[in-house]
This record gives sequence, C-alpha cells and structure tokens, in this order.
Amino acid sequence: MNFHRVHVEITNICGLSCSFCPPKTQPSKTMPITLFEKILTELKPYTKTLALHVMGDPLTLSNLGTYLELAHRHGFEVELTSSGYYLNKTPFSTLFHPSIRQINISLNSYNKNSLNMSFDEYMQGVLNVCEEKLKNHSKPFINLRVWNLDDGCSEVAFNEKLFKLLEQFFDVELQSDEVNQNSKKSIRLDSKILLNFDSYFEWPSLGSTHHSHSACYGLKSHFGILANGTVVPCCLDGDGIIDLGNVNERGLQEILNSKRSLAMIAGFKEAKAVEELCEKCSYKDRFQSVL
Repeated sequence: MNFHRVHVEITNICGLSCSFCPPKTQPSKTMPITLFEKILTELKPYTKTLALHVMGDPLTLSNLGTYLELAHRHGFEVELTSSGYYLNKTPFSTLFHPSIRQINISLNSYNKNSLNMSFDEYMQGVLNVCEEKLKNHSKPFINLRVWNLDDGCSEVAFNEKLFKLLEQFFDVELQSDEVNQNSKKSIRLDSKILLNFDSYFEWPSLGSTHHSHSACYGLKSHFGILANGTVVPCCLDGDGIIDLGNVNERGLQEILNSKRSLAMIAGFKEAKAVEELCEKCSYKDRFQSVL
C-alpha cells in the first residue's frame, strides 16, 4: 500500500468554533511526542507526506517545531492546515521549517466565528506569511482556501471584501462574480501562492439522511491517525466512528491489513460503501467523475 498522504492529528484542539465544522465531541487531546515518533517509524513504507490535521489546528501547539523536526529527521514532508487565527502567534522559523511543503489557510474561518480581532487584523497575519514567503523562501506552497461556495451565493459580500484586499496586496484582478461551484478551483496570486475555491460540504454523520454507494479515496490515497492513536479510513472521520485499530495497541501494518480495512478497500473498488458512515457520506459523491 502506498498513500499520497497520511493525516496525523497531532492535536484535536482548534480553539475556534467554525459554523461549517461539526461540534467537537472528543476529549481534548494532543499526541505525545513518543507516540508521534513511533508512528513516523511505522509510516515510512506507506507515504512520504504527512498532513498534521484532522480536526485540530497544529498551530495551537507551542512545541510544533519539535514535531516538524522529527518529521524532517525521518524523511517526511509536511502539510499544515490552519484557520489562520494563530498565524500572528507562530514564528516564521516554524511556518517555514524545511519539512513543510504546503500550508493551507482557511480564509472563510473569519466570518464563521465570533473572533476578538477585526477582519484586517486577521488578514494581516495571512498577508505577512505570504510576504515572508515571497521575500525569503522558495518553499512552501501556500493555499488560501475559500471553501464557502453554495447555490445561494450566500457569501458574496464577504468574498468581495476579501478579493478587494487580495487584489491590492498581490496586484491582481479578481472577479467574484466569475467564481462559482463549476468554475476553476484555483487562481494563482503569485509564485506558489494560490487562492483555492470549493463549496460547502456536509460532514459525514450517522444521523444523516443521505444514502449512496460509490467509490472513495479513503484507504486509497490517504487515511488518518487521530491524536489518541485511533486509525480511521479518511480525514473526515474526526470522531473515530470507523475505528480500524489503535497504534498504541497494534502495529500499523496489522491495522491496515485487518479484515475491516480490507473489506472497505474491496467495497470501494466495486463502488460500494460497506460502512454505515460511508453510506451516509455525501462528500465521496464528488469524486465519481475522476475515480
């Protein structure tokens, strides 16, 4: 098995409460450094890229640099995903650590929270990181995410405000009325800095009324390991509903080759969701034109 990336949730603490995210049900947990290094050792045959995120924001950790240094020492590249709220509190030496290949920053987190900062303050942290990257670092890629598209165009006012600021900073022209769910998914703002678009999505839940069978990228391109060590088949199972095993108790090779894991893989090859949570997940239906 080879995976494009593995999501290793070094913390499930986010610090925000975005309205587009599901409510947190799991106890707050940060993965011990010893467990993280054990996971790195076991992951080497499976991937070269770690995404340090499932539900939490890795930038909440004051010792994030320690995790990054361990990942670098073991030969992994790292993707960070953040709300952007903590950028002003995170040193550039951490954000531009040599292990990091990509930083994903959610821009629409701002207007989906009650934050103790203005829009300009929030965005200044984002722009400071972009400026530092352009001036001093060839790596990493920076994806500025605007994942708030919907049929009702409910976020047009916010997006227009955002586009105006980005136009001024990057000296580009952006047309918010040309951005929709069927348009291109990204716009180049500068070298290795992209404005990335997508639509709102429903997080999978056992309480959902959705029901479908189709293939999925779970256990094909990626899987996840939660902060408590639970292995899950995809990055949307932050509650560990599909618990494939725990790396504190079993080896990763055994977990990935377990009867439950292999049944999921075989099912997706036949466009069948064998797990109830997967049946109720509408996100997988997005990929049917490419899988």
